[in-house]
Amino acid sequence: MKFMPGTRIGVLYGGLSAEREVSLKSGKAVGMALQELGYLVTMIDVDRQVVEKLKKSQVQAVFNALHGAYGEDGTIQGVLEYLMIPYTGPGVMASSIAMNKVMSKRILLSHNIPTPDYTVPSEGDQDIAVPPGGYPLVVKPVAEGSSLGVTIVTGEDQLPEALAAAREYSQQVMIESYIPGLELTAAVLGDEVLPLIEIRAQGGVYDYRAKYTKGYTEYLVPAPIASDTARKVQELARSSARALSCTRGAVRVDFRLDMENCPFVIEVNTVPGMTETSLLPQAAKAAGIDFATLIDRILQGAGLDLAPS
Repeated sequence: MKFMPGTRIGVLYGGLSAEREVSLKSGKAVGMALQELGYLVTMIDVDRQVVEKLKKSQVQAVFNALHGAYGEDGTIQGVLEYLMIPYTGPGVMASSIAMNKVMSKRILLSHNIPTPDYTVPSEGDQDIAVPPGGYPLVVKPVAEGSSLGVTIVTGEDQLPEALAAAREYSQQVMIESYIPGLELTAAVLGDEVLPLIEIRAQGGVYDYRAKYTKGYTEYLVPAPIASDTARKVQELARSSARALSCTRGAVRVDFRLDMENCPFVIEVNTVPGMTETSLLPQAAKAAGIDFATLIDRILQGAGLDLAPS
């Protein structure tokens, strides 16, 4: 489906998740770019009345700039499928699986894509099983983004507090082996893998503060790593997106590169941040794609995953 200037595009932003503030910034940047491209833009701050808002808006397609619960997990995608409004990003099932870190790991492992070892403790477990190799470990919510509720623990005494922090964002939590080394991210636009970014956060932990505090993190693009390693990471990024059926629009695949230059996929983000300083736009810029062109390319991939009638 080809969208031309003058088409009315709805930008979904804000929303009900813990990542609302980030989504507001992404949505505003996307809306400005779409206006610059000549589209008619309707900004829709998503709440419990989103269905009524969409019906009244008369938008011909939607650019999804919602982060976190309800926006990345297949919920809003299902609403848009029901209303038959084309939307950006992966479909219902792909979004749901990618948002769930346990389900996405299972699929990645079934495709022989390396990802850190993990366990999933149940609430109330007396003896908590940890991944082989022991500490340090990463404790995180199974379904949340922006590193919310994520803690790196170095000993058993820290585990209960870390689990409690993760459960503030998701009922199900995951304990994952910590991979010492470099933090990398690879943006995949359609089937094109953009230049890699190395992330260097103060204190070595790329948490919520590091992501959204100006000057707290250094981004190196293209990542200063060996060319053969870069190619391996890029191919794993493409394979990860394909394995999770995240081939529409743009996704971001996060990696840890260990001390022996072995990459491990941490997660696949189906609605990456879209401010002009976010990682995906930085990678696009390094590939010679300006912000407005990036937004238009993502929009042109909008569609529906309708079941056969």
